[in-house]
Amino acid sequence: MHQQTHVPHDPHRSTERPVRQPSDPQPSDRGRRRDDRGITTAEYAVGTAAGAGLAGLLYTLLTGGLGNRLLTTLFDHVLAQLGLG
Repeated sequence: MHQQTHVPHDPHRSTERPVRQPSDPQPSDRGRRRDDRGITTAEYAVGTAAGAGLAGLLYTLLTGGLGNRLLTTLFDHVLAQLGLG
């Protein structure tokens, strides 16, 4: 076991704290983190799948008759607001 070294008294500090020696093992929560590493990958996979699904839905809507009418109506509305239509 390692001997603890104390910081000299500092009038601005209310308590003395032991100084960790370089050879002391660091407290770690690596075990907990190791369990969560795959979560980020799963979140990216879900986000990518959702984005691809949304892109497919938009493509279907905009290339069909509804999309054509929607874009034409929007374009005509913008031109009318600008006083050009």
